[in-house]
Amino acid sequence: MPDPRDHQLSSYDYPLPPERIAQAPVEPRHSARLLMVPPQGEPSTEAAHGTVWDLLEQLRPGDLLVVNDTRVLKARLAVRRSGGGLSELLVLEPRGEGRWLCLARPAKRMRPGDSLTIEGTSICLKVLAEDPASGGRVVQFPSDCRDAETIEGLLNEVGEVPLPPYIERHDPSDSQRYQTRYADRPGAVAAPTAGLHFSDELLEALQQKGVDLARITLHVGLGTFRPVETEDLTALELHSEWVDVSPAVVKAVQACRGRVIAVGTTSVRALEGAAQAHGGVLMPYTGPVDLVIQPGYQFKVIQALLTNFHLPKSSLLLLVSALIGRETLLKLYAEAIERNYRFFSYGDAMWIDAAAVQPHAAPTGLATQ
Repeated sequence: MPDPRDHQLSSYDYPLPPERIAQAPVEPRHSARLLMVPPQGEPSTEAAHGTVWDLLEQLRPGDLLVVNDTRVLKARLAVRRSGGGLSELLVLEPRGEGRWLCLARPAKRMRPGDSLTIEGTSICLKVLAEDPASGGRVVQFPSDCRDAETIEGLLNEVGEVPLPPYIERHDPSDSQRYQTRYADRPGAVAAPTAGLHFSDELLEALQQKGVDLARITLHVGLGTFRPVETEDLTALELHSEWVDVSPAVVKAVQACRGRVIAVGTTSVRALEGAAQAHGGVLMPYTGPVDLVIQPGYQFKVIQALLTNFHLPKSSLLLLVSALIGRETLLKLYAEAIERNYRFFSYGDAMWIDAAAVQPHAAPTGLATQ
């Protein structure tokens, strides 16, 4: 019988000592610690502990890793208002003809009609409108900044990597370290953090072992910066994110001889969202996804997951709970805290094998077309 607490936001809170929040990445990437979730139905079995390099032992020839190849933009901009005050923009998504949706800080100081100058340059911007849905501002950039590809050059010159607010350090190495090694398509304002654990050496070793790799794209956007505030999770809605699941990815899933393994929650959302868009059947898809995955959801595509440790009361915590159960997840998080695991974007990882997934949540048979 479903537990009503599974659909109450307050049930996904947990105490996290501030010192457990990772402020810097470990080197090499694959030396991050790895908590391996025990199989379902074996309550006496404890979680195993190792490093991300140990995925070499967990993965088998014929397995398919699905990674997110989005590239993080240097989307944080310092701007000077016409009155002289300094503000900040977080450049989120294009709205056509050089217009961009941005989060502004402080927002109330930025009104439609205001002129802005990018700090340290003579480049002028204009606030065109407020965006009620996001609380952001629509800002006019130079007209040739039409999309992520065309604005990336400007942002590389004048912007900063938009590290999450819980990371206090700012280091020049973040421009490389807050990207996956396979980052290719610009457009994200946050990294798909599970992918940060893959070094070139680990990727090469997995390829040598016969593990296949497929690339989806999900540009991590506004939803990452918006906390869940809906206590009744049956009414939860999430900001949509743009995804691209190509015909090549669908073919790779169809041809998979092992497990379909998502690297990170963004890969889950992309694959499951593409399937949802076609009535539960995985087909090529390019467009927005606003799929909410929480306990009670039956997965259509993914069979296993590598993920980081997520913020309390976050939609990502709901997604992982859908796989292994809320109570199991919170017990494992408590164990991770006790064992001094590092949490959030620059933190350690959790491996959820297909055997650890709740039977009612696992795909009954991959539906692809």
